[in-house]
Amino acid sequence: MWLRIPHICPVKKKMCFVLVTFMIFPVVFAIVHFVKDTNITPKYKNSLVAFLPDISDEGLDKDISSKSATQGPNQKLNLCPLLSPNLKGATKFSFDPALTLEQVSTKNPSVEYGMYRPESCRAQQKVAIIIPFRNRERHLLYMLDHLHPFLQRQQLEYGIYIIHQAENKKFNRAKLMNVGFLEALKEMEWDCFIFHDVDLLPENDFNLYLCDTEPKQLVVGRNTTNYKVYYKSYFGGATALTQHQFAKVNGYSNNYWGWGAEDDDLRRRVILHKMKVVKPAPDIAKYTMIMHKRDKGNEVNSKRMQQLNRVPKVYKTDGLNSCSYKLLSIEHNPLYINITVDIGSPNS
Repeated sequence: MWLRIPHICPVKKKMCFVLVTFMIFPVVFAIVHFVKDTNITPKYKNSLVAFLPDISDEGLDKDISSKSATQGPNQKLNLCPLLSPNLKGATKFSFDPALTLEQVSTKNPSVEYGMYRPESCRAQQKVAIIIPFRNRERHLLYMLDHLHPFLQRQQLEYGIYIIHQAENKKFNRAKLMNVGFLEALKEMEWDCFIFHDVDLLPENDFNLYLCDTEPKQLVVGRNTTNYKVYYKSYFGGATALTQHQFAKVNGYSNNYWGWGAEDDDLRRRVILHKMKVVKPAPDIAKYTMIMHKRDKGNEVNSKRMQQLNRVPKVYKTDGLNSCSYKLLSIEHNPLYINITVDIGSPNS
């Protein structure tokens, strides 16, 4: 039976039906869309989706996920979801002064020789955590205690590499990062590299330790700055770059001896290559810094600003392709891979 609307449809009944249909369709679409959008989702998931609008559960990067899909004994498993069902959100820290390495190892039975792989699904990416290190044993213990369960809840396949600078010569954080990248690739074809300070702990496991299609700054706020941005162009503490991205910029400079500016140098290399830095949402990317005094041998680098100004001229020859060092030992401990190196000195 045709619907009668005499004032709207004084024409043929067929034309009237078409007109009414077009009037009703937008209303039905709006109702369906509203119902769909009222599904309950975690607060941090909403923030994450807003930050990464182009990422689906099929993988962050086609090149990365396709490479991971063809490697490893778990290649027949389904891909892990981008947002693991094990995520808990924000974590409150406690630093037990009596904590031991054996206790941390007991709490992480699935970690072997510093590496972990989820059993129920295939990880989105293979991630190498690179941590430059010297004389921070207590910090390292607290980091391992927190970071292992943090990464496992994200269902990542990962390895933690501690790059230990031998002797008491001036510290060179950036060169140790280069060493970590080069040595880690000798063991596995890692997709993603997280360059991480030993004294910074991520507070929220919705801050995904995955690489993006652009270099990623993982630290937005930290407790020592009341969770405000350290400075606008800050690119340090914990940064994520794919193997290709890091190689493209020739890694870090090898010439920043002492404290300061090596992260700014890396950011300038990224910008020179027409890449941009992406960040998680501020309510997710919060970190706790374990307080400490400045280490002996890591005094402020007085030449850092002059070195920064020279980045466009030197980045092609100062970096991964000129990183010289002497490998002293590689130890696969239960919770991390310890790589001890002699990286020389500023005058060598």
